[in-house]
Amino acid sequence: MTASVRQGPPLAVDGSGLLCVTLLLRVRREIDGAPPGTVVHVKATDPAAPLDLSAWSHLTGHIYLGPVPGDGIAATYAFVVAESAQRTDPGSPWRLDTVVSAGGDGAGSAIHQTPGP
Repeated sequence: MTASVRQGPPLAVDGSGLLCVTLLLRVRREIDGAPPGTVVHVKATDPAAPLDLSAWSHLTGHIYLGPVPGDGIAATYAFVVAESAQRTDPGSPWRLDTVVSAGGDGAGSAIHQTPGP
């Protein structure tokens, strides 16, 4: 899979001290509104972070790049924000969030639906 990467410094997300769900919720919040092609660097101390970030990227459609070489205490992992990425539920990073407009014309209120297990 290829992606058009935007020039400039990466968007940094500090997830130090956060575990799986909390880390992914922070990543979701921090990348909200980031344009497609943005490179994101996630600093994480959770040993499961590379597995979680890879699986979450696969679920949402972002492009996981893997670990970023460095010498810090916390490891850093990178992914690219994909244009066609799907958002996850605001309270559950492992569930895709589908927003449906009531009434079908965009004038109604948004209803959040999450697919069942």
